[in-house]
Amino acid sequence: MSRKWLEHEGPEWVDKRIITREQYEQILDLYHDNKHAIGVLPLLGSILVGLGILSFIAANWQEIPQLVRLILIIVLMVVFYAGGELFRKNDHDRLGLAMTALGLTCFGGGIVLIAQMFHLVSYDITSFIIWGSVGTLLTYLYRSKLLYLMSLLIFTVAQWYGVVEHHQFSYVCFAIMVVGLGYYSWRRQHVGVIWCFAVSFMLQALMLVIEQEWKFLWIFVPMMLLYTLGDWIKDRSSGFALQSVPLASAFLFAIVMVLAFDDFTRGDRLELLAQIPYFMGALLLLFAVSLYGKWKHNRISSAFEWILAVPFIYLHSGIAVMYLLALFTFSFYVLWRGYMEQWRFKINFATVLFICTTMVAYFKLTWDFMDKSLFFIIGGLLLLTLSWFLNRRKKVVLRDANEGGNHNE
Repeated sequence: MSRKWLEHEGPEWVDKRIITREQYEQILDLYHDNKHAIGVLPLLGSILVGLGILSFIAANWQEIPQLVRLILIIVLMVVFYAGGELFRKNDHDRLGLAMTALGLTCFGGGIVLIAQMFHLVSYDITSFIIWGSVGTLLTYLYRSKLLYLMSLLIFTVAQWYGVVEHHQFSYVCFAIMVVGLGYYSWRRQHVGVIWCFAVSFMLQALMLVIEQEWKFLWIFVPMMLLYTLGDWIKDRSSGFALQSVPLASAFLFAIVMVLAFDDFTRGDRLELLAQIPYFMGALLLLFAVSLYGKWKHNRISSAFEWILAVPFIYLHSGIAVMYLLALFTFSFYVLWRGYMEQWRFKINFATVLFICTTMVAYFKLTWDFMDKSLFFIIGGLLLLTLSWFLNRRKKVVLRDANEGGNHNE
């Protein structure tokens, strides 16, 4: 929460008599922009100093004796961790957190430098797993979003490195990330943290499917598993954060099917299709668990979102059309739910989805026979018109909702 946001929203609370003018001013006094600036400056300064020290050592690494190198790595790591604790004890939490983050960075850099120093050859990503595991432990110890994001990035990059360089997917890395950082996300219920976890989960699931050379449609199993977990989160914002990534992924898959499916050969299609009994069984099981979670939290109407997971690709004809209809239906549904819930973010999100779907349909239907200049001109005008209309409609609905709330008082 920022002072700028409070200055914008606070007067409306006073007008609605939610709080008094005195209470508003007292709340406003708790948020000073200069305090935030003071907190950010030490954080940035410590990061620059730490990176400067590490870059200096790396530049002169070959000239430093091996024993001195080893001592330097250990000393730097101890200094950063000890400095973090010292600053925290003196109520400088941000600076202490920055020092701890540098200690974690130094730990990972030390692993790489020591391996280079002693000519150790690795055929897997065990060292990265150890680095990410230490980051996960520090995340639980300090309950820090920064350390969480660093650990998540380490696991994700490590998995990518293992797939690209060693041609193997690390189930250990994936399991530690899901159990360690996933449980932390579940407990903390922070929207940004959950969203980042969902992105990492989907990227690693994609790496798994590609590296194992599975039929591509199998990606929908971990995708909808993630979506189903969102139905069991009580807080709607956190659940939506977890579900938005798989829904966006399914939405993107449908767009590809609309635009490119007609160009697929028989071999291309076979590369996508999973075995029907196992694949459909897994999806139906997840659908049943998802429905129960929605019913338990009074969200049964959101079951309509599963339309994006329907495998129309198994049909014999009309596949692109069915995916296009699914895109339009999903966009209209999310837009309707946003208006019903008066949820500004969902309305904006649905507006973007509807405009994207409209442009996909326009591209699909007109690209082959329309003059390209005319194509872009009409497409741009259509996009501007839709954007204006939907934004105008959003403002009207939200204004009516606010006026209705005032009348009810």
